[in-house]
Amino acid sequence: MSPGRSRRMIGVDEIDDICLGAAILGTGGGGDPYIGGLVAKRAIRLKGAVEMLDVGDVPVDDLVVTCGNLGAPTVYIEKLVGESQPVDALRALEHHLGRKVNAVMAFEAGGSNSAIPIWVAAATGLPLVDADGQGRAFPELQMVTFGVYGVSACPMAMADEHGGTVVLNVDENWRAERIARAITVEMGARASIAAYPMTGAQLRKVAIAGTMGLSWSLGRRVRIAREQSTDVFATILEAFTGTGYNGARILFEGKVADVRRETRGGWAVGEVRIAEPAGNADDLVVTFQNENLLARSGSQVRAIVPDLICILDSDQGLPITTERLRFGLRVTVIVIGAPDIMRTPEALAVFGPLAFGLDTEFVPQEDLA
Repeated sequence: MSPGRSRRMIGVDEIDDICLGAAILGTGGGGDPYIGGLVAKRAIRLKGAVEMLDVGDVPVDDLVVTCGNLGAPTVYIEKLVGESQPVDALRALEHHLGRKVNAVMAFEAGGSNSAIPIWVAAATGLPLVDADGQGRAFPELQMVTFGVYGVSACPMAMADEHGGTVVLNVDENWRAERIARAITVEMGARASIAAYPMTGAQLRKVAIAGTMGLSWSLGRRVRIAREQSTDVFATILEAFTGTGYNGARILFEGKVADVRRETRGGWAVGEVRIAEPAGNADDLVVTFQNENLLARSGSQVRAIVPDLICILDSDQGLPITTERLRFGLRVTVIVIGAPDIMRTPEALAVFGPLAFGLDTEFVPQEDLA
């Protein structure tokens, strides 16, 4: 540890706050936060607390690897990750690279995929880096700032719950996604991965810093607001002030009138229609592919990827993942402006609207207000 550096430790008591905040950032995806939190807590109880490092505290020559799950979140509700599955993926990648990993990191901020790296860090004794590659969650492997700014997903390792591992080494991140997705389907639509190996020097250039800490802070604020019966939604909006995100606002309030959802190609895909109770406004229709991508009222675009579209329970202020949306829920929809690193032309080419086949250009949420 560098002299004078404050030491941030993640113990069992911090997990629920982190998972709650990450589930809000996850825009409906990233896996079930409750299940992810359970496995992270168990690892910490068995192995001890996890140290979280700032991006600038990672030595430039250290090897950092991202960890998480790949597959449809609907499957994760019933098919839990194997006890050693995420660590198996990390060890397979280390074996292939011929060197030890020095730190692990989330590839996305969302649900269980923010908890899996904590699990791996606890199980291996490695530190966790306070950063990720999306500032939210996305459905495809290549949709990260790491790849946008020059880091390859490969070599990457995948593991199933039976102890089987696969190492991929292909030249394009989008090809790694296609091949890994097919393997994931054969692994039962849920696989653990270790990918995007990078040095500490590369990390400084390509990662979205501070997202794990933001998840922690955001979840803590929401918990306290609920305990004190104060306005949860005002608390969430205030939490993004002074961060790298471009503002936050309430987009819509209403009741879920219809959900169309199916598991296809390793994703949960569909749309949810939310009706304004008094009938004074057009319904809001949110399209999703694991994560919420587009919100429309009639023909009007109200919010669009990569900005964050978050659906929360109106009564409790808790995030609702796409696999748990159902008819009759009273919901509040919040839109959060993505960080600038996610809004560049290079980034939009990888995870902007056109990358999802949506028929509209990106417009920042602050210009749609």
